[in-house]
Amino acid sequence: MLVEVQAAIGNDAYRVTISDGNHQWFADEPAEKHGTDMGPEPEQLLLSSLGACTAITLRMYANRKEWPLESVDVRLNLQTADGQTEIARHITLHGALNDEQRKRLLQIANACPVHKILTGKITVSTGLSE
Repeated sequence: MLVEVQAAIGNDAYRVTISDGNHQWFADEPAEKHGTDMGPEPEQLLLSSLGACTAITLRMYANRKEWPLESVDVRLNLQTADGQTEIARHITLHGALNDEQRKRLLQIANACPVHKILTGKITVSTGLSE
């Protein structure tokens, strides 16, 4: 599976325009880092990918099982210290779910594709384009 986006920056401090060909969004730095605060920081975009993927995966699974999942809230934070990075993910499940269903949904959260990417081996290759 190939997923592709393009990120471009001009002279607008640190505002980056990101596009996948169909959608456009922005990343930026806050004013205290001399950005224009017109979008989330790159680390927030990373966390939003994991949060969205987790919520979608849980919704798909609950729908397939016809479980009474009303909504999912995913709260994430990222902390880096001493060369280590930890992402904490807190999931709140709303609905008349029994204990077994809740336990299974928490297991399923780890099956979301972005979670698998972040916990697997990642290689980043960089090249210059003309």
